[in-house]
Amino acid sequence: MKPTSEAELADLISSVKAPLCIRGGGTRLLGPIEGEVLETSGLQGISLYEPGALTMVAGAGTTLDEIGAALKAENQRLAFEPPDLRDVLGTTGASTIGGVAASNASGPRRISVGACRDFMLGVRFVDGAGIVAKNGGRVMKNVTGYDLVKLMSGAFGTLGVLSEVSLKVMPKVEIQLCLRIEGLNAKQAVAAMSAALGSPFEVSGAAQDLDGAVVLRLEGFDASVRYRADKLTQVLAGFGTVEMLDDQAQCDTLWRDIRDARGFTGSTGDLWRVSVKPGDAPELIDALGAHAVLLDWGGGLMWVDMPKRTDLRARMSVPGHATLMRSDDKGFEQVARFHPQAAPLAKISARLRARFDPKGLLNPGLMGDVA
Repeated sequence: MKPTSEAELADLISSVKAPLCIRGGGTRLLGPIEGEVLETSGLQGISLYEPGALTMVAGAGTTLDEIGAALKAENQRLAFEPPDLRDVLGTTGASTIGGVAASNASGPRRISVGACRDFMLGVRFVDGAGIVAKNGGRVMKNVTGYDLVKLMSGAFGTLGVLSEVSLKVMPKVEIQLCLRIEGLNAKQAVAAMSAALGSPFEVSGAAQDLDGAVVLRLEGFDASVRYRADKLTQVLAGFGTVEMLDDQAQCDTLWRDIRDARGFTGSTGDLWRVSVKPGDAPELIDALGAHAVLLDWGGGLMWVDMPKRTDLRARMSVPGHATLMRSDDKGFEQVARFHPQAAPLAKISARLRARFDPKGLLNPGLMGDVA
């Protein structure tokens, strides 16, 4: 099923009685999912773009390539830099803005500017009863009742099928500089990243790559970035030799690889995405027995390559949230894809699903069980 208009989408959902598997470009979710596939890629097109107002409105099926091309022509960007996971997950197709919004897909810059949901101004969607709903608009404003923009972001299609997204966009930066420190263990790396992020020098990326090197990013106007890089080098001198990377293409590649977790492409283990308090990351690394770990968001985001069909959650020695991103079908059958919710949160989630999807049609069972 591939509706090409919001009205067609509403008619389709109101008429079906069996579960639906909601899919955008098919680039993010692996493994068996219940229901007949409903693709939103037919809901295409940028209906409004006002560069001067930094706003864009696009159909949920509009590809990131189309959005990126339109923004590039006006020297603008999606500041939350949504990851492209096709290489590491082994998927094909074209990522859509609806899929990005539904998964709240956010890259390394989240630590400085916020997540995808923070740039969503409004949404239009069809709920599980086939009713068209909308919330927000083309400007940031407060809302009463349900904040549907926030609810739909990260709901993975379980509360409604997005048909349109309104976004705040941002200008591109003049330059970026990257600082690199090699030879640090995880505890030292988190300390160095915390020192950088706690400084006044506006770090927009802080990660430890698979080689163990800490990499930091500064962006903005040329003179400002160079001044901040020199000062930050002084702050970090106690952690080791600080190398400065000035080549723009090299920095682009470095942060693209971190954003997209490309170092795990072709690895044979299961891939997990784990959120923890940054200071807890070193302890968790010691407890996991992982093949490899990439740290992002100053240590708050961990990409973890684990032995196949190993339940990482059973080894978590600290509070956190773990999502199984890549496995085989048997692995997804044995281990829940999403982290089980605590009972109070699960009760709220169940009430929301009952309100927005009373027939239980939309991606049923996708979000997991109670802890």
